Amino acid sequence: MARITCEDCLEKIGDDNRFNLIHLTVKRVKQHRQGEPFLVEGKNKEIVMTLREIAADKVRFDNIDELPDAGNDKVVSEEEPEKESQTVV
Repeated sequence: MARITCEDCLEKIGDDNRFNLIHLTVKRVKQHRQGEPFLVEGKNKEIVMTLREIAADKVRFDNIDELPDAGNDKVVSEEEPEKESQTVV
């Protein structure tokens, strides 16, 4: 495989803001750590594989939340019941 560079990834996300690249990369790495499989083939560390996904235009800001999140199986209720405070006399 060819070497991946930040410039390759910055071209795909559409701006020269490296902070945005870091933000997108961290969000995707968290998905991988929750069990989400990689979208590209390779045998590199997760950070390099994530950058490869971005450079291959498979992970973008407009689809990061739509990618399946295999590790997010818990159901979050919209409203949590309020806990009653009890005073001991």
